[in-house]
Amino acid sequence: MKIVSFSQPGGSAQAGVVSEDLIFPLSGAGFSSTLDFITAGAPALAKAKEIVSAGQGSIALKAVKLLAPIARPPKIVCVGLNYRDHAIESKMEIPKVPTIFCKFPTAIIGPGDSIVLPKNSTQPDYEAEFAVIIGKGGRHIAAHRWQEHVFGYTNLNDVSARDFQMATTQWMMGKTFDTFCPIGPWIVTADEIPDPHALDISITINGEVLQSSNTTHLIFRIPDLIAHLSSVFTLEPGDIISTGTPAGVGFARKPPRWLAAGDEVVVRVQGLGELRNPVVAE
Repeated sequence: MKIVSFSQPGGSAQAGVVSEDLIFPLSGAGFSSTLDFITAGAPALAKAKEIVSAGQGSIALKAVKLLAPIARPPKIVCVGLNYRDHAIESKMEIPKVPTIFCKFPTAIIGPGDSIVLPKNSTQPDYEAEFAVIIGKGGRHIAAHRWQEHVFGYTNLNDVSARDFQMATTQWMMGKTFDTFCPIGPWIVTADEIPDPHALDISITINGEVLQSSNTTHLIFRIPDLIAHLSSVFTLEPGDIISTGTPAGVGFARKPPRWLAAGDEVVVRVQGLGELRNPVVAE
């Protein structure tokens, strides 16, 4: 099942389910947002299946604008250096524990929205990532129970201003400029992805493939990450855990390949569709 946030011309954001080339709104079932839907758990999923099966009240997918599937997630937790080849190209040690930083919700944009290159940075970079959406929250979650807590998955681009990121040992300021967290185009529910650790992941810019790997190469896998993070803080419904990027980022290339106005960036994770964003200057 594909869960989306969308708007019609002149309308406000609402939640829906995509089935082929149609969207079935969820507002009639009492869900005003995708976050409401995720929080409601299994009964919400059952209701969504009923709505699609009934086949009534659908809207053509091409007649709406898809928005970021979660506009204001409680937390956006990112994992750095989680592919061995990326750690090597970054000239950093292979981590023995997960390297964690965060983005603010103001960084979130949806499919088709513009990545805005900040005027005070000269080193804007890209990172294709596979992101996990938490469904059932909790603290001290055992690794073997990870599947009980995952609602679904989405594409994410961890856009990064390397000059700000590397200015200190704390990376967050380079990671959380406005528009630096494109996500989407939808959340694919966990039942549609039998093995999240066997998915092709790539990024193309203007049609050129710059990153291409597979989630089998993650150093810390989803069970490990959920157990580690929840040992420190409570995971909540709608939290996003972005699992890291493989090799091929712009700053490690010779010469560096920075994002530029006019670029079109496409993140693809197998089974999750494509996240396409244009790039503009501030």
